[in-house]
Amino acid sequence: MNRPSWTAIAVDRTRVELKEFFRSKEQMIFIFAFPLIFMALFGAIFGGEEVAQGVSFAQYFLAGMIATGIMNTGFQSLALGLATDRDQDILKRLHGTPLPTTAFFAGRLATALLVSIVQLAALIVLGVVAYDITIPTTADAWLTFTWVFLLGTGASVVLGIAVSSLLRNARAGSAILTPVTLFLQFISGVFIVYSQVPSFLQNVAAVFPLKWLAQGMRSVFLPPEFEVAEVSGSWQHGPTAIIMGVWFVVGTIWAVRSFRWQRPEDK
Repeated sequence: MNRPSWTAIAVDRTRVELKEFFRSKEQMIFIFAFPLIFMALFGAIFGGEEVAQGVSFAQYFLAGMIATGIMNTGFQSLALGLATDRDQDILKRLHGTPLPTTAFFAGRLATALLVSIVQLAALIVLGVVAYDITIPTTADAWLTFTWVFLLGTGASVVLGIAVSSLLRNARAGSAILTPVTLFLQFISGVFIVYSQVPSFLQNVAAVFPLKWLAQGMRSVFLPPEFEVAEVSGSWQHGPTAIIMGVWFVVGTIWAVRSFRWQRPEDK
């Protein structure tokens, strides 16, 4: 009997991960409801205001919520999910099976991509229906969206895998990660217009991928004229690709070297 190919195993693992995700009501509500609720809330309060001529706050906020939705799915939710699986010895049991390690993580990455696509589609529909946001129609804009989305998701996933090993247990993980992600969201142009963030906090945000992910999404969903309103006066696609790419490489190396299949006390 022929053994299944690596691709078949990875696809099968993705199906398992998706089933587990949709069976977890708490995780599903956090991933899908969090950005939609904030989009609706901030849009209702500030949606009619303009951050620049012809650019409503709702349109600016859509780009930020897309970015933070990617980070929440690939980083925070994944890190907490892995910590929970480690606590429950699920990872330990999986590691004892013939399942290739790379296929397991490919399944996690594919799941994050698919869930993020559904989440982003819901955000875009909400923005169009509720706030009359104009969606880009050019091929160049959607090409930019594609590479920013893929790089941002990839960096978020590998960092989520790496950080999961720093969490002593799943219970403490949320208390550690939630303040970190909220801090980054506030200084990276998600909840506050980036040009209004104090310059020293802008310098902090520029170290991390969320700032570049949000800026990349603004270059897609905001009109070209808004580019001059950016702090740098440019969309900075080159630095965006480089910095998120560096984080992807760093996160991958970190994850490979530090990932734990079992709880620290089991060693």
